[in-house]
Amino acid sequence: MSLEVRLATTDETLLLDLLNTTPVRDGRAEDDLADVTAGREWLAAHGQPATDDEHRTLVEARSALQDIVRGDASPATAARFVDGVAYRAAFGDGVEWVLDVPPGRSAAARAVLAWDALAKSSPGRLRPCANPECRLFLIDHSKPNSARWCSMAVCGNRMKARRHYQRSRTAE
Repeated sequence: MSLEVRLATTDETLLLDLLNTTPVRDGRAEDDLADVTAGREWLAAHGQPATDDEHRTLVEARSALQDIVRGDASPATAARFVDGVAYRAAFGDGVEWVLDVPPGRSAAARAVLAWDALAKSSPGRLRPCANPECRLFLIDHSKPNSARWCSMAVCGNRMKARRHYQRSRTAE
């Protein structure tokens, strides 16, 4: 398996979880990484160094990646999170590629690399939910690449119910 595919597989969850840390709950936009304590807990839960620098950089990378995925920013916006990042070979039973990241950017760099690998291996499959009131993202793993909502049970149901209501009002 190539390094790019391996990165997309292992860090895809990190990327999607990061993008989805600004949900709308009970009609209010929230930020699950707003305070340092919550950010450190999130980082630790995702196997990343839980430092203030990591948290600060992660929040900046999240904003950049959300803008990129929404089409509001150029991919070059994410360049600063991978500056100085390199892979080096480590030898044991074979060759293992180890990611070398400057301190304070581990999670941010991994998220950007996962976004890049996903954009190359599955173009267009990472996207925002089609519900304009939702701020979540999805990775479409369906064969026809037709998923539109972060959750069929929540956003999909709401959007279909809204369209049905509008059609029934128009028919009257």
